[in-house]
Formats: sequence, C-alpha cells, structure tokens
Amino acid sequence: MKLITIIGARPQFIKAAAVSREISKHEDLTEIIVHTGQHFDENMSEIFFEELQIPRPHYNLDINSVGHGAMTGRMLEGIEEILIKEHPDFVLVYGDTNSTIAGALAAKKLKLKVVHIEAGLRSFNMDMPEEINRILTDRISDILFCPTQVAYQNLVNEGFKNYDCNVVVNGDVMQDAAIFYSKSSEEKSGILKKLDKKDFILCTIHRAENTDNRSKLRNIVETLNKINREISVVLPLHPRTLKILQRNNISAEFDIIDPVGYLDMIQLLKHCSLVMTDSGGLQKEAYFFNKNCITLREETEWVELIEYGYNILVGSDPEKIYHAYSKMIKKEFKKENDLYGGGRASEVIVNNLLKTNLIMTPE
Repeated sequence: MKLITIIGARPQFIKAAAVSREISKHEDLTEIIVHTGQHFDENMSEIFFEELQIPRPHYNLDINSVGHGAMTGRMLEGIEEILIKEHPDFVLVYGDTNSTIAGALAAKKLKLKVVHIEAGLRSFNMDMPEEINRILTDRISDILFCPTQVAYQNLVNEGFKNYDCNVVVNGDVMQDAAIFYSKSSEEKSGILKKLDKKDFILCTIHRAENTDNRSKLRNIVETLNKINREISVVLPLHPRTLKILQRNNISAEFDIIDPVGYLDMIQLLKHCSLVMTDSGGLQKEAYFFNKNCITLREETEWVELIEYGYNILVGSDPEKIYHAYSKMIKKEFKKENDLYGGGRASEVIVNNLLKTNLIMTPE
C-alpha cells in the first residue's frame, strides 16, 4: 500500500512524523512525503529534521510568499503532477492549511482516496481561512480521523452519516508527538538555562485577529505588562509581530524572545506556571503537560478544554484577561480524564488504514 502525505507547515511535520513512525513499523506500507513549502521557516533547517527525527520530504514544491488564491492554485498544480506520477492508494492531509485543501482537492479530482487527520474541528467562525479549509476538506474526504468526541459529533451534526465516508475517533497525534519528544527535550534544549527564570507565564500571540488589530493588540500587551509586575511573562514572538508593536508604539515591559523550536517549547511548557495563547496547538499542549491555559481568542476548536475547566476564553478584553489570570495562576491542575487518546492516535490511524469495511463508529 502506498501513502502520500501532503504537509506544508512546521507543526504538520511534527504531527506527520508521529504517524510516519507508526507507518514504518509495517513493511507492506510505503509513505511518500510532499512538502508544499507553504510556510517558509528558517527553523526547518537540517537540525530541525535531525533533532526531531523527522523524515525528509521526497518532494518540495517551494510554494510560499503569495496570496491565498495563487498559493492554493500552484499547490493544486504541483500536487496533481506528483499524484499522477506516484498513483498512491491514500493521500493523507493534516489540519486546516492551504496545503490541506490543495492536497485534498488534487486527490479527489483524480479519484484517489483522501484521508483527513484532525477532521471535524470547528470554530464556527467563517472569517477564519482555516475554518473554510477544514470544512471543505472534511466534505470531500473518504476517511476522517477525529481527535475528539466533540469533533466527531460536529460531523454527525453536519450529516456525515449520510455521506459515503468513514469517520473514526482516533485521538490527537500531537499528544503522540508530545510524549515522544518530552524526554529528548530534556537532553537537547538549553532554553531554560538561557532564560534563567524560576517562575514565569508562557505566552504566544500570532493570530491575525490579534496582531492585525491595533486595539486588540494594545489591550493584550498592556494587560500582560500589568501581569508581568506580579510574575514574569515570557513571549516568544515572530519578527513580523514585533515590527507591528514597534510601528504602533506599543511598549512591552515583559520578556520578548526569538521564536523557539519544538523541543525548547516543550521545556517552556513543562516549567511554566501558566499558559496564555491564541494558538490552537498550544492550548492542547498545555493540557498534555498539565498546565492551565488562558486563550486570547473569542472561540476555540478545543471546547472540551473549556468544558472541563482547563482553559478559559477571554478574547482581548483587559478585565477578562486579568480576572482569568488571577484565577488560573492559583488553580491546581487536576487531569481527571484523557481527552486526546493517551498517545495512541497514530496507531489507530495506521490500523484503520490497513483494515477494510470501516464504519462510522467511535473507537
């Protein structure tokens, strides 16, 4: 059986690596990895692949730094050529990027089987390009692997039991990755020694809804300044966002550091006192490493974290942010359930791909 994996962003490489490790256990499975080049990332150097034991892509389309339409169109063209040449049994796509929808569309129009990993997630915010990508990818996929029961229920509510597809609740492959890399992060990361802080809040801000809205960004930064007077705030920040702060004369009194790699981020997560973020992935990773989280957005795809009290949504409202901080910094983290599969998500994916006659039943 031949599988082609389409990925384009650094987090997708980490997720796909977890599945690739499971695929490699089966001699009758062959995987070909296609990197669209969507996120040009200097961190994806030789050391990125070596440290994280990630398979190097067989194809690199090097498509980046163009608008949504041009990017998706070029990806469609490039992916289609590869699929015609390789003719796989399954095409695997991850998440909700332009690479995801381009891979799914190219495969479907060639009548190839599409597998969507991280299916069924919904923010119910159609202003998000990611929401459009995930909805369309789900609809044309043949096998949909849902990270949570909530994601599965979203698909049921949208009528997927009436479609010719198979839906499986498999857990979250990112938890597989977090477990795998936790030990090596202790050995290879030097971020804590460099940072030299005992107590700190780990914060990230990157979503356009915050960075491109001057009022929201100012509210968030000024509230972080207030919190920083009580406990240190550490913010790995992309240079683009730093320029936005400087251009708008928004002064940060807390520690801004350069963007960090995955192993460094794990160490920051494991040793911080609290997480504040607008990242979907970091919300889950906070849970993986037993940290409470405050989400600087109006909605989240990971509603189970809200439901069980591990996470609070605050948007950019200063009063809500500070109130949530005051509550969550004191709250003991008690993991009383396993929301994301316990590290077996990749195993479930591969076992299901090896089976036939899948039915729409949660694992």
